[in-house]
Amino acid sequence: MTAFKSDFLNVLQSRGMIHQISDPEALDAACAKGPVTAYVGYDATATSLHIGNLISVTMLHWFQETGHRPITLMGGGTSMVGDPSFRDDQRQLLTQETIGSNIEGIKKIFGKMLNYGDAPTDALMVNNADWLLKLNYVEFLRDVGRHFSVNRMLAFDSVKLRLDRDQSLSFLEFNYMIMQGYDFVELNRRYGCTLQMGGSDQWGNILNGVDLSHRTGGPQLYALTTPLLTTASGAKMGKTAKGAVWLNGDLFSPYDFWQYFRNTEDDDVGKFLKIFTRLPLDEIARLEKLGGAEINEAKKILATEATAIVHGREAANAANETARQTFEEGSIAQSLPTIDIPQSELAAGIGVLGIFVTAGFVASNGEARRQIKGGGLRVNDTPVTDEKMLLTPALLTPEGVIKLSLGKKKHILLRPA
Repeated sequence: MTAFKSDFLNVLQSRGMIHQISDPEALDAACAKGPVTAYVGYDATATSLHIGNLISVTMLHWFQETGHRPITLMGGGTSMVGDPSFRDDQRQLLTQETIGSNIEGIKKIFGKMLNYGDAPTDALMVNNADWLLKLNYVEFLRDVGRHFSVNRMLAFDSVKLRLDRDQSLSFLEFNYMIMQGYDFVELNRRYGCTLQMGGSDQWGNILNGVDLSHRTGGPQLYALTTPLLTTASGAKMGKTAKGAVWLNGDLFSPYDFWQYFRNTEDDDVGKFLKIFTRLPLDEIARLEKLGGAEINEAKKILATEATAIVHGREAANAANETARQTFEEGSIAQSLPTIDIPQSELAAGIGVLGIFVTAGFVASNGEARRQIKGGGLRVNDTPVTDEKMLLTPALLTPEGVIKLSLGKKKHILLRPA
């Protein structure tokens, strides 16, 4: 383990958040001298960031906590092209209106984790549309494009894997890495930014910016990436039966977010506590040593602390209490996630297979049938045995709801509207 001089790199290393650094000694010296300005870019491909983005936002948090200035770069320009990195096909092209709407949704998370303002280490929020949409294409090719080697670009894993599978890479997508490299140089020119951070899949794109600055006579720039986060079983983190784990509560509720971390595999608890919470390392070390049934207490702490960062302490405590009532008391907590259903539909009878698909517990009627055969689906805590079962008003509990469950940990309430 490298002994860094700077607080920032020491924090990242101690929390398992460093994968690669372009020039570790020089970056360490710069951060020790400080303050340094660094950025992470976020393309507006959806109305919310997802849990994979939470790692880079956390990096920016620790960057600011250790005395430096973070920049959150909104990809208003690059989102019009789309990052082809490690994708099997071209991203759907988005309109400027859609990108603008997505950016407004994405902005919601940053204010909870970073301090924005005018002080020397206050965060900045910048949109690369401010310069990319104003470029003269021919001048851009002459001044910037000539510094990029096609041979080198083809050697990047993000491109090579796509071509090795005989999947086309459009000229539009090929320009993305040039645009991202230019972003880095432009942020250096405007704000003195010398460090770009991101996930390990962005390594090649970030190095393009480092190289472009060198080739155009600019200052030394640096690259830092985090590891690709997978679970102990080898699965890519962030997927559930309901889809992606979004950070905005209107797409993925605080309770579901809490449950996602509560269901962490035993071998991942320590790693996730270091990355997704602000708990001191000695406290994390204590929790890592818990075994048997006690590991569940560590998982609850992980779930509550991670949820508090993203959704606030009140929402985290409420999710914790909802889970306690549901699992420990066996009662129906009214704060469980709900689905409103028209009273007329309930009166006519709702098929049990379809409603579990609607709830997001299963992907299809076929999967619902398989769960029924295995005893995995429950209505009001009673196992479903008949795939033709209809939900009717007769099943409403005294609380006026119908409780759907998948196994012991996933629950949702149907509420007549």
